[in-house]
Amino acid sequence: MNAHRLPARHGALWLIRGWRLLRRHPRPMIAVTMAYFLTAMIINMIPRVGPFLLPLVIPMLTALLGNAYRTLDHDQLLSPEHITAGLREQRTKLLRLGGLHLLGSVVLLAVSLVVVGDLDPTQDMTVEQARDMLLSLFFVVLCATPLLMAFWFAPLLTAWAGVTPLKALFFSLIASWRNWRAFSVYGLVIMAAGMALGMVMSALLVVAGMISPKLMSLFSVLPPILMIMLLGPVLAAGIYISYSDVFHTAEVTDA
Repeated sequence: MNAHRLPARHGALWLIRGWRLLRRHPRPMIAVTMAYFLTAMIINMIPRVGPFLLPLVIPMLTALLGNAYRTLDHDQLLSPEHITAGLREQRTKLLRLGGLHLLGSVVLLAVSLVVVGDLDPTQDMTVEQARDMLLSLFFVVLCATPLLMAFWFAPLLTAWAGVTPLKALFFSLIASWRNWRAFSVYGLVIMAAGMALGMVMSALLVVAGMISPKLMSLFSVLPPILMIMLLGPVLAAGIYISYSDVFHTAEVTDA
């Protein structure tokens, strides 16, 4: 697999392209994204086995979502054939990839429990304890980053290119590392947008509270739902869009 090294600005272009895709196909894109999140939530809520089952099926769900976004990006109507394309042929590889995802999640959880220990952020802490917690969380994030990089492209590499799970993880890790500048911009833009939207929502809540308590209650519920419905599809489409950009540059334009 030939992973292209892209300029840093492509990280912002991924979000712009996701927003444009949402504007072109708002209803189906919101529908499939919400179905993805709802399915993941239901699986995770299954008693005892849910938290272990979810990592196992995440690659399969990601491939389904990628198929849906690719279909919409090609301005085609969603159909079961489009959404499940390639999954029957690659289902064994995707399940093996899910097994590796589960293994990585368990290892990361174990590291988190060892590093964070008994620290409780809800309790009053001294300056030293707060510093230790921040350092512990930073270490956990540092450990989680290679895992995220390895699994970012892996489901689509397996589902669409037939790459074996271990090779898919390797290619995804290398591709993510080669494009760390674009991913850094991608993350920074998301953080900046989240902070800006948070400030706007806080201002709206203050104004609504000055007008009416009932209006404040409405604004405390409605804007977050709308934000999830609008930003959720854009962020979820990031895997498909970045994949098509990194591995098929000709499909992406700056227009």
